Amino acid sequence: MTIKEIEEKIQELVAQFEPETFIYDLLDAYGKPKASITRLQIKGKGSYNLSDEDDAIIWKKQLYYKHTSNKNLKSLADDMSRSDIVDKHEPRFIVVTNNNEIVAIDTKTKNTLDKDISELHNQVDFFFPWTGKEKAQAYVENVADVKAAEKMAKLFDLLREDNEVEDAESAHALNIFLSRILFCFFSEDTGIFPKDLFTKSIEKHTQEDGSDLAQYLERLFDVLNTEKRKDTPDYLTAFDYVNGGLFADKFKVPTFTRKSRKMMIECGAGLNWSEINPDIFGSMIQAVVDPDERGNMGMHYTSVPNIMKVIEPLFLNDLYDELKKNEANLKKLESLLLRLETIKVFDPACGSGNFLIIAYRELRKLEMEIFKCIQTINPQQGLALSGIKLSQFYGIELDDFAHEIAILSLWLAEHQMNVAFKLRFGQANPSLPLNKGGNIACHSANGINWMRFCPIVEGEEVYILGNPPYLGARTQSEEQKEEMRKILVDVDGVNSLDYIAAWFYKGAEYVEKGGKGMGLVSTNSITQGEQVSLLWPHILEARGLNISFAHTSFKWTNNAKNRAAVICVIIGINKANNKKKRLYTDGFYKEVNNISPYLTDTKNIYIHKRTKAISAVPEMVYGNHSIEGGFLILSAEERKEILDNSPEAQRFIKNLTGGSEFLRGQERWCIWIEDDELKDAVRIPAFKKRIEQVRAFREGGGQTASSLAHRPHQFRYRHRAENSFLLVPCTSSERRDYLPIGFFNADFLTTHSAQIIYDAEPYIFGILSSRAHMLWVKAVSGQMKSDIRYSNLLCYNNFPIPKLSDKQKAAIEACAFDVLEKRELYPELRISDIYDPEKMPDDLLQSHKRLDRVVNECYLKSEFANDTEQLSYLFKLYEDMVGKSNA
Repeated sequence: MTIKEIEEKIQELVAQFEPETFIYDLLDAYGKPKASITRLQIKGKGSYNLSDEDDAIIWKKQLYYKHTSNKNLKSLADDMSRSDIVDKHEPRFIVVTNNNEIVAIDTKTKNTLDKDISELHNQVDFFFPWTGKEKAQAYVENVADVKAAEKMAKLFDLLREDNEVEDAESAHALNIFLSRILFCFFSEDTGIFPKDLFTKSIEKHTQEDGSDLAQYLERLFDVLNTEKRKDTPDYLTAFDYVNGGLFADKFKVPTFTRKSRKMMIECGAGLNWSEINPDIFGSMIQAVVDPDERGNMGMHYTSVPNIMKVIEPLFLNDLYDELKKNEANLKKLESLLLRLETIKVFDPACGSGNFLIIAYRELRKLEMEIFKCIQTINPQQGLALSGIKLSQFYGIELDDFAHEIAILSLWLAEHQMNVAFKLRFGQANPSLPLNKGGNIACHSANGINWMRFCPIVEGEEVYILGNPPYLGARTQSEEQKEEMRKILVDVDGVNSLDYIAAWFYKGAEYVEKGGKGMGLVSTNSITQGEQVSLLWPHILEARGLNISFAHTSFKWTNNAKNRAAVICVIIGINKANNKKKRLYTDGFYKEVNNISPYLTDTKNIYIHKRTKAISAVPEMVYGNHSIEGGFLILSAEERKEILDNSPEAQRFIKNLTGGSEFLRGQERWCIWIEDDELKDAVRIPAFKKRIEQVRAFREGGGQTASSLAHRPHQFRYRHRAENSFLLVPCTSSERRDYLPIGFFNADFLTTHSAQIIYDAEPYIFGILSSRAHMLWVKAVSGQMKSDIRYSNLLCYNNFPIPKLSDKQKAAIEACAFDVLEKRELYPELRISDIYDPEKMPDDLLQSHKRLDRVVNECYLKSEFANDTEQLSYLFKLYEDMVGKSNA
């Protein structure tokens, strides 16, 4: 059942609102079985209604409902939510109506609905869990102060101008300096230091020309690292002892000028650093030290909602479920607190610490909720302080500055959470002196032993998470390729894998040896095409693991100034088990038995190349491979020149098309000579010359070319259609919603830049032009850079098409001709423009949608809820068809 279908049903029932049947009609709209609804309506034995009251309906795990004449529905709903009935029967929704309004409470998410009944169709997603699918929780972000990063960028530039930073040692010293002053700015605005102490001290105690500022800061950093301060002047002892290693080592402080000192003061006095979020600011400040990244400040920052998509299903949901189940059990709550202290979070591509910071924050928030429950049970019991330590958080980062910022940002996050803890409970761990920080290594994640760096200790839970770098197989350096070969030693075709495959492989090894689970953000290419069959058997079957949760393709955006826009997936992995898995699509999740590497609700299926189609379709082959050095192919100008000189050449010149010609509307021609026409053809001087050029080209070529030298007047392959042919470009943009398919008459010949079906029936054009086919292609095809690489062996021959009746073929054919007719209305547009999703004419789009409905009805009589459901159906049909063919 689709959201659209639900919306239409709800519009219908609110338009004819009947108080006596409303709730039953509402359940029906969400697809609840009619037999169950009938049993809910009946009285007495066998009824699903567990209520003893005439005006109430209680359906276990589903619903607690009342209809009333009372105007204050919210108050009644609140009373119902606190009743023993909710604890006993655990209804998912509490619903109250009068003749005009509806109020509802989702007892799981605590979300509420308060609407006029006439507007209920605008809130269809509220009751969506009745369909068996959950709506993922949205998180509202606090926007980080980009101005702070921009101010720091100006200061950084001034310091680079006035100081020589030419080697790794001097660059490291400047990185350490920046992390130290960031700590000081943050501290003076958040209560670690007295308000504005750092900035005002610089103003009062240093010269305006900046000449003594470096000396002053060197002395201040020494004092911040000194616990016993005998003979230290008062203006420095106003700063508390910091410890934690932040100021432990001596590094050269950069020289200042009047301008850089002024900018330093502006960074402190002109900004409220308490509003800065350490997670996003760390990424932006990382861009400060790399001028090439300035325009993309925050580009590699992963937003809080996207981080939550990883940590919630990886471990946080489970912890909150345990809290809810035991919120009145003091012993179990204390055990849960101890469990939090045994959790390690490990990000082997941590950047400036986004994932670690959010994971730390969320665990501290959960800890506070547990303390709150303990207080409720026993108000007299004294509360312990937080037991979660930064030393439970591990990260690996190659970039030196990002590594330093990750350590710093975790300290800042710890202080923020201590402040929140104190506000709630009246006491907290002191922020100074700093405790041991996070375990952040400055190293290549692929060059370090993860087990030794973050050891698995019995009784502890280690979760791997993160957002490793995205590099396709063709964009990796030779050093990175060598890393891949060393790590993925048992994987054939490692040179075809994305760089992130190394993280999945190492992470799978780690989970196999005792890690609790892993959740990584990745580009969707790791779940498409040949990469699936190359990589995933080594991750799953070989190691006894399964995909525990996944988010299907979504646009990764963030809160940074220039938002990143990458198509990503999120994949969670743990040891194989029989628990339900969560498959998230478009903000909803569905609990399924298994998630395949293609991120479908199916078994672990691997699509391999196949020489014969599994469906009853005609053969698809490559267009004609010529191997003639371009001498038998003519541009429009070359054709004109030949015909101007030799009009009799017309019968030997044919239209030529391929993938790029079709998409871009380019005219090309070729010389096409049958053996019995050769004597006539060589009388034309231009042809004779070109044929000799082909002969020379082939004789100087490889084995295949030289074997064709005896017939230099012809292409290597010479397939022709009798009536017409379909053309599928070998490469096509993955941005398209539909695959552009060409329909040509027999006057045209083809090149090998396209796949061809000769003399196909028109309904085949319709099937290949459908959304269903495009979904399949995006899932199983290979990629050329960011483009789809269409393969007859991988895509077409494996595409499952049910047995079609003549009536179904006729219906598809009618829609196919309608698509072609709409395309012909726009002769001024190239096919590549027409099929650009932002430029496709609306009448053509509507024709394609009509075609989709007709094609989809051949698979399933009802609508597919979303692309994921449709793709899962295709994979199940593929499995069924392949199983029958192998039987």
